[in-house]
Amino acid sequence: MKPVSTLPPGRVAALALAALLAGCSFVPPYQQPAAPIASQWSGPTGADPVGASRAAADLPWQDFVQDPALRELVELALQNNRDLRVAVQNIEQARAQYQIQRAAQLPALTGSLSEQRTVPNAGADANGQPKVSSLYSLGVGISSWELDFFGRVAALKDVALASYLATEEALKTTQMSLIANVITAGLQLKSDTELLGLAERTLATREQSLQLTQLRLDNGAATALDQQLAQSQVASAQAARAQQQRLRAQDINLLTLLVGQPLPERLLPAVPAPVAPAPPPDLAQMASVPAPVAALPAFAAVPAGLPSDLLLRRPDIRAAEQQLIGANANIGAARASFFPRISLTASLGRVSTDLDGLLGSGGTGAWSFAPSITLPIFDGGRNQANLDVAKAGRAIAVAQYEKAIQSAFREVADALAGRGTLMAQLDALQAQATAERERYRLTDLRYRNGVASHLDLLDAQRSLFAIEQALAQGQLAERSNEVLLYKALGGGWAETQTSASAR
Repeated sequence: MKPVSTLPPGRVAALALAALLAGCSFVPPYQQPAAPIASQWSGPTGADPVGASRAAADLPWQDFVQDPALRELVELALQNNRDLRVAVQNIEQARAQYQIQRAAQLPALTGSLSEQRTVPNAGADANGQPKVSSLYSLGVGISSWELDFFGRVAALKDVALASYLATEEALKTTQMSLIANVITAGLQLKSDTELLGLAERTLATREQSLQLTQLRLDNGAATALDQQLAQSQVASAQAARAQQQRLRAQDINLLTLLVGQPLPERLLPAVPAPVAPAPPPDLAQMASVPAPVAALPAFAAVPAGLPSDLLLRRPDIRAAEQQLIGANANIGAARASFFPRISLTASLGRVSTDLDGLLGSGGTGAWSFAPSITLPIFDGGRNQANLDVAKAGRAIAVAQYEKAIQSAFREVADALAGRGTLMAQLDALQAQATAERERYRLTDLRYRNGVASHLDLLDAQRSLFAIEQALAQGQLAERSNEVLLYKALGGGWAETQTSASAR
């Protein structure tokens, strides 16, 4: 039997060492920091809505937004908003950077074709050769490929991958914020439009009251002071109308910016038609009570869930964790800089003095193999400083990750506290508005029959107008709070397509 050949012991040891170093990595094991939040929500949270069968993050915004006009505004914003376009391009940029870093792990093959002509040609006269000599070469080669024995290139690739994944999460955060901002701005526009209508109706009522006061003054039943007070109330209503007109125009401007294009008229709440002043009423005729503001659109029920859900559902928290993973990998790259850096340059090709013979039998084979090793001996503390920078960067990333969790917890807790109290506040405002409307009706009746004073009537008018405004603002706060809760719980991002996984 033929004996099995064996390698020299020195070569075996060298190969074993190379195999060991090839799997070496100086990246510290990643450990997810503990979430610095309580296990339960605290304070008034409000009961989870009945019928909420899925978590907020699993509730598509199309199902959450039930008003058709608001839903169409969100769709237009997702198509045209410039901030969202920038976020998409940031992902493309981060993906390209990752591809560049990943390519550094593989050798880059290059092809070359060259010609060299030399004058004079040594020995041309003696051998009868031409005075100009030519040399053609053709080959492929590897230029300065770093053999990643200590994991430096792999660690830098992991840093780029984490940055890419964090950018993907940033896109989700941008989309969630955009959807919430569009819905809130749409609610504000609807609310300010209703308040404009209330101001118009209140102005008409006060003009009617002014006419009645003038009629009573003409009949000796009122004084000039009553007439001036009524005139002051009319001017106050005119100022409120002008203010609401300005606020409505600003709401439209904000929505136009968020949507990224001029708003279609059909999506704008109708401006209340001006109410013509009524003819001078009879002393016994009842004044009209201004109609209340309409209710704002409602949304689908949003359950609160548990605080730990935020770690899985909030893209900003996941982005912060990816930044932490990248900072952790950066330490491995900094540690690897303390060790030798081995690179390889090699080429293989043919040379010939004749172009036709370059690929034929007239050519001569040529190759080169040039490994190199760079060993840091003295760098003035640069490598140690880079390692210190990487460690500080990881500590910063840990603090930012924990802050992202705490901020998310606070946003949800605030929204839950709002849900637990705003409905009670809204019910109280509704009851107060009903009482003030009846008070105004009775005071007007008493005034027309000479029982109540003009000051009593003016006070009832002011109170009714103020409570109607407070009721509209309360409705807006309650609806806006539901939008904030939906966003804070991770709602608003529906991943219809799985993004290309980086490998």
